[in-house]
Amino acid sequence: MSLKIRTLSCLLACVAGSALVALSPVAADDKPKISIKDAMKEHKKGGLKDKVLEGTATPEEKKKLADLYVEMAKNKPPKGTDDSWKKLNDALIKASKEIVDGKPTGVEDLKKAVNCGACHSAHKAS
Repeated sequence: MSLKIRTLSCLLACVAGSALVALSPVAADDKPKISIKDAMKEHKKGGLKDKVLEGTATPEEKKKLADLYVEMAKNKPPKGTDDSWKKLNDALIKASKEIVDGKPTGVEDLKKAVNCGACHSAHKAS
């Protein structure tokens, strides 16, 4: 193999390897920044969830709620299946992001998704 071909092959391998590293999810990003317990406290604190549902929340409060749900979803539930946890959290995240984006269906979708009993019975530790 000529020097040019070896150099080119090495260069392509380095570029491909760098791309894989750059595009792969970083483990630190997958770690939750807040526990489930603290996320629940925050979503109730000052009536945050209620303000969003009533339409009186500021844009910052709407974003805070959406971010809380995203971070909460990164946690492993104390009980129940991961599939159920993902499904319930995905509904919260989708609806709260719809509200942040100003979509008219967001509030109704969030009202449906915020089903405390369903989530707590499936996932809250006794």
